[in-house]
Amino acid sequence: MKQMIEQATSLPSIPEVVQKLIASMSDDNVTAEVLATIISSDQAITAKVLRLANSAHYGGHRKVGSVKEALVVLGRDALRTLVLSIGLVSSFKAPATFDMKAYWRRSFMMANRTKWLAKLLKVDAEVAYTCGLLHGIGEYLIHVVKPELAKTVDEQVAAGAPRRKTELELFGFDYTMAGSELAKYWKFPDDIVNAILWQQQPAGSGALLPYPTLMYLSRYMLSHTEHIKAGTYDDFPMKLVHASHLSLAAVYDRITAFTESEADILAMLNH
Repeated sequence: MKQMIEQATSLPSIPEVVQKLIASMSDDNVTAEVLATIISSDQAITAKVLRLANSAHYGGHRKVGSVKEALVVLGRDALRTLVLSIGLVSSFKAPATFDMKAYWRRSFMMANRTKWLAKLLKVDAEVAYTCGLLHGIGEYLIHVVKPELAKTVDEQVAAGAPRRKTELELFGFDYTMAGSELAKYWKFPDDIVNAILWQQQPAGSGALLPYPTLMYLSRYMLSHTEHIKAGTYDDFPMKLVHASHLSLAAVYDRITAFTESEADILAMLNH
């Protein structure tokens, strides 16, 4: 799989500003001034950030003319998340067999939920958001390097076959393995690499990892939206919640309190 990634000629090149921002998440000493300098180093991303920061959705009545002003208006965490989102969406080009818009829409939905749930396990909400945003990069990678076989997988999944099992049978690996290998290739932090790898098996590494746990719960939220609205919790992963030493009531309260604006997602997709 590593060799496959290294030989791929059409992989996206992650902007340096995104690499630096992801690395900065684990550094408590990064100041707002340093963040502004990192973001301002990429003129294309800066222009998109300012355009969004001045939109009715983000900027309100104040005119934002620089990254430093965007930091004041949006706040440090919101700006860093915005830049990551813009940088990643801009980097990925759609293979012929891949619905890029649907991919990013689902990725943002995962990211929003994973970030929302981060408070339950007292982990970094920005890292959680990034894990959710990147949860499907393995699926994207498979479409880039093996487009025809990837199309076959999509057709079988549409007919009811489980994606991971189908991928394992056809490739010998699945999207979680491919995605974690790609994250490693891009030199992303171990927390993100491991979250992508273990998102379907939060205890698969031998320890119950917090970010994969949040991603597992986020996927539950996405798959059971109507049940949650109705107050029923069919197939709820109670064992996982208990193993995480969480109160079921606290998890239910957090899940049911979640709200999402389609406008937020469209703003990211149509920047």
